[in-house]
Amino acid sequence: METLPRELALRIALASRVLPGIDIPSLLGILHERVGSPLDDEKLKSVTVTNLKTGIGSLDGEEDGEDIGIGLANIKLAVRYLWGDEAEDEDLPEIQPYREGDLPESIRVAIGSNSGALVNGHFGSCIRFLVYQLSRNDCRLVDIRSTLEADSADDKNLFRANLIKDCHVMFVQSIGGPAAAKVIRNDIYPIKVPDVIEALEQLTEFQKVFDAPPPWFAKVLGKSAEERVRFSHDE
Repeated sequence: METLPRELALRIALASRVLPGIDIPSLLGILHERVGSPLDDEKLKSVTVTNLKTGIGSLDGEEDGEDIGIGLANIKLAVRYLWGDEAEDEDLPEIQPYREGDLPESIRVAIGSNSGALVNGHFGSCIRFLVYQLSRNDCRLVDIRSTLEADSADDKNLFRANLIKDCHVMFVQSIGGPAAAKVIRNDIYPIKVPDVIEALEQLTEFQKVFDAPPPWFAKVLGKSAEERVRFSHDE
């Protein structure tokens, strides 16, 4: 296997992370087939959405690229990373001021994201977590946490779980069983959202849970044991 400069290797690794089911060796094979060898900056910058999509499709015999199981938004993002545009995401939302206690009876929510303010990340490969403080009537983005350092961790899933250990709920497109167990051990409730959706839209929908919280949610909100029993009976 060729030895790539660190900067090119990072670009390919980032692209692989936003392409579910496409590991680095598979992506390298696609790139060699589509743009030639050896890989260099010029060749990576020649990758297009169309030829990457077709290359991915050819792995499963879907040469037309119409049924590869990877969203177009993820493919576009992967191409940006291959081009070397990973430093900035112009669509990232702005972090809002927050001090502990500003939102009484609120929870902290992590959202696995690869671009903008979207719920479009898989737990084990998302580029970042958007962290929101959420109450029944308010929602604030309080932090954005990169997951890049997870790649060098001995236990990547544990690193990611610890990265959001102050959160109570997590929304991701998907998460495997062993990873979910580590998240739950950190007292984080994982929720899968298979379809790409705006973070604020998902959080607005979730705010309805505040009206009749299940016992685990009532406990997070600081409700007494009697109140939690009442919520359970009401359900």
